[in-house]
Amino acid sequence: MDADVRKTVLRMIPYGLYVLTADSGSDVGAGTINWVSQMSFEPPLLALGVKKDSKTFAQIKAGGKLGLSFLGSGQGGLAFAFFGDTPIEDGQFVAKETRIPFSRTPGGAIVLDDAHGWAELRLVDTVETGDHAVVVAEVTDVGQQVAEPQVLTLKELNLNYGG
Repeated sequence: MDADVRKTVLRMIPYGLYVLTADSGSDVGAGTINWVSQMSFEPPLLALGVKKDSKTFAQIKAGGKLGLSFLGSGQGGLAFAFFGDTPIEDGQFVAKETRIPFSRTPGGAIVLDDAHGWAELRLVDTVETGDHAVVVAEVTDVGQQVAEPQVLTLKELNLNYGG
């Protein structure tokens, strides 16, 4: 297989940007992810690609409550804030000098206050074959925070993470 053609073809998949949180009660993992796809209507299931060596994945494995914040067009700063480990101080995420407020869903998952939408998730399964695990999660609740949300994409930020 030609590696350059593989990259080109796989990068034709449109990638949105999301912040996934996993709160195990003793610690919180939060990170930007872009490999997300709906895979079932009933029950509503998502497949998420999560780096296996991330704090977020460790908290997922520890039984953490899962929240997925859907970032909107123009929110690249939020995506970049969660490219590394983002600690919580005084009830907010802190990325360098930026404080990022969050709330809890009715089920207790953490979601970003400024996200265009969110989903509360329940872990169903993981597949740990590659460098990223496939996390299968059921959507248990959702919220929409802007009237006409427009997804933030890798293309908007002139980034690639695929192929």
